Amino acid sequence: MSCWTVCYIHEEVTAADYIAIQADETSDVSVQCQLALVLRYIDRYNVIQERFFEFIPIENANAENIAQALLERMSALIPPKDKTKLIAQAYDGASVMRGATGGVQRKVMDVYENAHYVHCYAHQLNLVMQQATSKIPKVSTFFLELGGFCAFFSRSPKRTSVLDDVVGSRLPRACATRWNFHSRSVNTVYEHRDDLLKCFKTIQDSGNFDAVTVREAGGFVRMLEDGTFCFFLQLFHKIMPHVDMLFQQLQKRNIDPIFIKAAICNFADSIRNIRSSIFTVQEEIPAAKRQRTLGPAEQHRIAIEVCDTIWAQTKERFAFTGHLVSSTLLQGELFSQHAKTFPSAALNATVEAYPMLNKARLKTELSLVYENPEFEKCSGAVPLYQFFMENNLQCTFSETVNLLKILITTPMTSAESERCFSTLKRIKTFLRSTMSQERLNALAMLSMEKKIVKDMPNFNNKVIDRFATQKERRAKFLYK
Repeated sequence: MSCWTVCYIHEEVTAADYIAIQADETSDVSVQCQLALVLRYIDRYNVIQERFFEFIPIENANAENIAQALLERMSALIPPKDKTKLIAQAYDGASVMRGATGGVQRKVMDVYENAHYVHCYAHQLNLVMQQATSKIPKVSTFFLELGGFCAFFSRSPKRTSVLDDVVGSRLPRACATRWNFHSRSVNTVYEHRDDLLKCFKTIQDSGNFDAVTVREAGGFVRMLEDGTFCFFLQLFHKIMPHVDMLFQQLQKRNIDPIFIKAAICNFADSIRNIRSSIFTVQEEIPAAKRQRTLGPAEQHRIAIEVCDTIWAQTKERFAFTGHLVSSTLLQGELFSQHAKTFPSAALNATVEAYPMLNKARLKTELSLVYENPEFEKCSGAVPLYQFFMENNLQCTFSETVNLLKILITTPMTSAESERCFSTLKRIKTFLRSTMSQERLNALAMLSMEKKIVKDMPNFNNKVIDRFATQKERRAKFLYK
């Protein structure tokens, strides 16, 4: 039954002007490596779509096997004459995927020269935060101690019962690769600090717990009363909401380089504002709690270093260079500047990255776009593209629309391919560990692309007819 859904997606891909792929690999319950393949394109209704296409079994997750699997699927989807349709590939930052000489992205680009690689920006945000915290021992220690709160309660239902009675809120588990989980931990401990102190003192004084639990509870009491811990808790309580906000924006499907560039600029501005207000953060902590371990001057120095590292890493990792320079051409905030001085360097880099664009025509169209204040109001590639389509300007500004399609189709994250993993775990469980690959893909397709199934005319009737005609059955499903 899923074959009809696959055919539907195949028809949409054939009709689309440009497509991009997202891929990520994981292991299922039977320890079989599965590569999740997601296609991104603009459909016939001018809506950006990210469609799950297939779980591909791989014997060994090396660059050669992954690239071969992807190229086989692409050759079936894209005819040789339409190789320029594949304009982007988004993976995580693993060396197997991003290797410039022997990685998957290089092997795919050898066949599809316009398939530019995008390092998932959500992964890069995690790397920014890891770099900012791991380089400073005191900050690294703070997050290790923060993770101990959840571990303390998760090991015992008896401890958790006290937490529920006194605090009334569970502590989220930290995750080394997802900094939004750290954000939840920071916010929970900060908001319930007094309740947690009361909870640990209750465990100490109740006489119902063993010596190890009482000793660990005493350590957490001293931690929550420590001036350095409280300072970092206060500092990251101000930083982490901005990290969490950017992370949530990077998870959206209808994003484009222009939107993400604006979001990253806002994030960098927020970090700079926090840096300038660090003295205020320090003064908010009572003097009695700033007496241990680090003095105010040392706390201030470390806080400045944290903010500077985050800002520098953000600027370095989120630099829009190479093929992403094309986003500068249609960034609304720069239209007035471009009207005075045309961005010839960005135009040359864009045409070099995407040879299918007509340089002379694109320059003429962009000059008209920069002079029209109506276009400047559109913040992002998606709103600008919708404005062109709603006003039937796609023929007048054909090359600009093509560039917008490229920008919108280019994925900024591989989040959708990672979302497929949760479906994989729900479908292929311990009790279904011998499920065939064909059945797995069919069930995954019906689960993740159920909207297609609902919109497909007479889908239920087709399923019943096919089931009834497969073989002779005792029950009569068909009547002549």
